[in-house]
Amino acid sequence: MGSQSRLQEFLSKVEVELDNAVDFWLKYSHDDENGGFFTCLGKDGQVYDETKYCWLQGRQVWMYCKLYNTVPKYHTDQVLKAAIKGGEFLMKHVKDQNSAKCFFSVTKDGQPIKVQRTIFSECFYLLAMSELGRATKEQKYKGEAVKMLDKVEYWARVDNSELGRPELSGSPPTNALAIAMIFFNLVDEVCWDDVELQKKYSSLLEWSVEQTLQHLQREGSVVLEFVGTDGKELRGSQGRLINPGHAIETGWFLLQHAVKTQNEKLKETAIRDFILKPFNHGWDDKYGGIFCFLDANGLSPTQLEWNMKLWWPHNEALIAFLMAFKETRDAQYLSAFEKVFDYSMEHFTDGSNGEWFGYLDREGHTSMDFKGGPFKGCFHVPRCLMMCAEMLKELISE
Repeated sequence: MGSQSRLQEFLSKVEVELDNAVDFWLKYSHDDENGGFFTCLGKDGQVYDETKYCWLQGRQVWMYCKLYNTVPKYHTDQVLKAAIKGGEFLMKHVKDQNSAKCFFSVTKDGQPIKVQRTIFSECFYLLAMSELGRATKEQKYKGEAVKMLDKVEYWARVDNSELGRPELSGSPPTNALAIAMIFFNLVDEVCWDDVELQKKYSSLLEWSVEQTLQHLQREGSVVLEFVGTDGKELRGSQGRLINPGHAIETGWFLLQHAVKTQNEKLKETAIRDFILKPFNHGWDDKYGGIFCFLDANGLSPTQLEWNMKLWWPHNEALIAFLMAFKETRDAQYLSAFEKVFDYSMEHFTDGSNGEWFGYLDREGHTSMDFKGGPFKGCFHVPRCLMMCAEMLKELISE
């Protein structure tokens, strides 16, 4: 099969899967009475829990707005109205007006259930506000995004005491990859069309590069999920933990940043060390798919789900390898994309009901048949398919 025809075949399948995924969430997830979205949806879309998980509320608002703003098919009143209703639910019920913290979960009518001592509910809140501002042209949403980004940066770089997490003497200061890498995405989403904001947050991006590269350990052979704030490997199983999907996601964030800043060395590091090596470590040669967790010394990880195959690492790998191919035209990256693509289409997709199953056992059988839950919502699958469709169209048109 020729390269162009192969790309066109990928595109056709990706567009079908994108439509199936988006239609699933449009049909089943909307809470017309209270606003916001139900994310605990069974394989056929039935709501099995009305708890609203706020990471996913923010992600779905962002996803709808990004589709509305960039994909003509979804530039509709239905999508925009749902996004606005979701955004207003976030502002009214999810953000604590006194502390600026965002709840992790709330009831269907917005009563708080749980708050986490991390920054991630706030991160997805601000992503929602940023893209909603573009979709509506209303300054109040962009203003919310910028205020929250300032708050999150303060918690991450200056003082995290407001998060409520006590510093205990036996717990070493830790640099978590999740925090190091997420600011690439936050700054890019908030600032890409605002030169003044790009200048404002340039030092934050420099800090993120520095923090992220500290996770490249053992002479560049592994990306560790946690390292000390001194840039050294931590003791114990936590210090040896490898999350291949997370490293790969970090890789395409780094690659985007390297391309924008014309940093060839960082571009090479992103592809070689954060995308290709973690994928090679994480791919299961016996059954296919990407392992959830690994131990850098080859021991058994302590996470019970370590050998499961989850939807989101495969989504990240699809984005990362297609982006690497687009930037280099090296055929090995297109081959890796095809490898992940074929596995994903065979094991995760649901041609009957739409969307993807999220959780497979090691052999690739569906372990949990719901389509959405506390951590899986309208985000990884449609984001991946939207981005891949855009890149494939660019490649085909060249």
